[in-house]
Amino acid sequence: LKQIMEAENVDLKAWPPRVLMSVIQRWKDRGLTPDKLSRADAGDLAGGRLNDIYKQYQERLKTLNACDFGDLLLHMLAIFQDPAHAEALQGYHRQFKYILVDEYQDTNVAQYLWLRLLAQASKNICCVGDDDQSIYGWRGAEVGNILRFEEDFPGAAIIRLEENYRSTSHILACATGVIANNNGRLGKTLWTAADGGEKVRVRQVWDGEEEARWVGDEVEALQAKGQSLADMAVLVRAGFQTREFEERFITLGVPYVVVGGARFYERQEIRDALAYLRVVVQPADDLAFERIINKPKRGIGAKTLQNLQMAAREMGVPLAEATWRMTENGGVKGKTATTLRGLMEDFARWRSLIETEDHGTLVKIILEESGYTRMWMEDKSPEAPGRLENLKELVSAIEEFDSLIGFLEHVSLVMENQENADGEAITLMTLHGAKGLEFDTVFLPGWEEGVFPNQRAMDESGVAGLEEERRLAYVGITRARKLAIITHAGNRRIHGSWTSSLPSRFVEELPPENVDVDAEAPAAVANQSWGHGFSGRADWSQVGQEPSQSAERLRAAINDARKRPPPPVLSPSYTVPDRPRPNAAFQAGERVFHDKFGYGTVIGSDNDKVRVKFDHSGDKKLMDNFLKPAGQA
Repeated sequence: LKQIMEAENVDLKAWPPRVLMSVIQRWKDRGLTPDKLSRADAGDLAGGRLNDIYKQYQERLKTLNACDFGDLLLHMLAIFQDPAHAEALQGYHRQFKYILVDEYQDTNVAQYLWLRLLAQASKNICCVGDDDQSIYGWRGAEVGNILRFEEDFPGAAIIRLEENYRSTSHILACATGVIANNNGRLGKTLWTAADGGEKVRVRQVWDGEEEARWVGDEVEALQAKGQSLADMAVLVRAGFQTREFEERFITLGVPYVVVGGARFYERQEIRDALAYLRVVVQPADDLAFERIINKPKRGIGAKTLQNLQMAAREMGVPLAEATWRMTENGGVKGKTATTLRGLMEDFARWRSLIETEDHGTLVKIILEESGYTRMWMEDKSPEAPGRLENLKELVSAIEEFDSLIGFLEHVSLVMENQENADGEAITLMTLHGAKGLEFDTVFLPGWEEGVFPNQRAMDESGVAGLEEERRLAYVGITRARKLAIITHAGNRRIHGSWTSSLPSRFVEELPPENVDVDAEAPAAVANQSWGHGFSGRADWSQVGQEPSQSAERLRAAINDARKRPPPPVLSPSYTVPDRPRPNAAFQAGERVFHDKFGYGTVIGSDNDKVRVKFDHSGDKKLMDNFLKPAGQA
């Protein structure tokens, strides 16, 4: 596909091949061959030429006697629908007299057409599915397939499996009450022979931080009553929502596992952003500098990086300092030198802002001026919007700390203390990932307009998007066996701006007789704003090829750079607050206090690092100057 695009002079940066391939695969999921598409179907994709590119791509595959995943069904459809190959379809009719399909609500159009053709002779087809659990429209699933089943196969027997063996009657009543507001459904009423159990709990909280704190307290209370963490789950609408819960569980020492994704601080975009911040605070952090020297793309190739690393080793200086010296003495030349020098000057400027800008604003400036947010804003992959949301959530997390340095220290502790728990752990995951699973207790946070139902889903798909969001709510509620707890915040910081949140319309749709409402927090707050959003105004582009250098020239450049004074751009213009070290080392068994984790007992120490078992937060390893003797707290 890339070769075809290059031949057609398509801008690969504006239209990455993987993005256009995803569009082509979606067309194939809908059973659309190139001859069935109109110019309007391609819109402005690849400059309005994607139809032609799709046609050439299919011709190229045919020449190579190859096919991609989407072709497996597309070619079968073409054969079944071609009168010249009628015998092929008839052969399959004779071979498969009975057809059973599971999860029918998740089929795409191509699968639907294939099944209709395959079953049209005997009409002995049995489809099992739940139209109320069709939640994958964003990846091609078409709920209309199951809704049209009676029209496609007149006289088919419809058997509604309405008895539920998992959840209590209150949980089922709430799920039924919500989903009844959808128009595009076959309709059913769930019931159970089990006792009523506990009503679904709905709690209003002040903001997201209180929500995470309250959920953490409830988890500990349930644990105290004997419930296993493995039987609990927190199900969120979007991945960025997990951050506050992760922070709270770490503070409480509650083991948790994020299913279907990385922990917040382990995500690619978060690691990249943290690398930028670490270089600003500590220019000698070689690993961080190496990670972001070419993110976004700046035309810094592997050979240039290798030369810089060699120079740093031979001069005995950090990689950033070696980079500056090599650009100053001609060890790196041309556009590459200009780019690297500009990057170093950017770091110096950002470093100088530490004393004049609040750290939240500073982080946004760094991410914008580096071109990092611009990179994700221009990325057309399905993951890009979520990565931008995570970056904004990162800024929200940073603003909760007194300083940038304090935040980075916190992250270091979090990463060091995140060990793979061999025992039980509470599950954190998205609602989409939870389909098919079940837990005794399910926490459903973030039930506010704009969060859930998700505003982007409604903006892009209108009523269809809203109904799929409601089906997602139905799935979330029915994951609970014994207890479902729904929370919504009166105020929430979304993408960096405080908003007074309205409860989700799904909360209003819950039957009052099956719900216990616990609302202690007021529901209004003055609107606040960062006043400095992600504009993505700066951009770095490919700046040309790195110059070729012989080993002799490189050696001469390193020797010359060795004689140069330390670069001024690496001299911090701020003072790192100095925490006084304790007069004596902490001893095992000594009681200590930490501002965040509270009281604990020293287990052991290694130089200036102390391992402490905290009363409520579990085992942690910390620097000794962050601890106080318990008597001085």
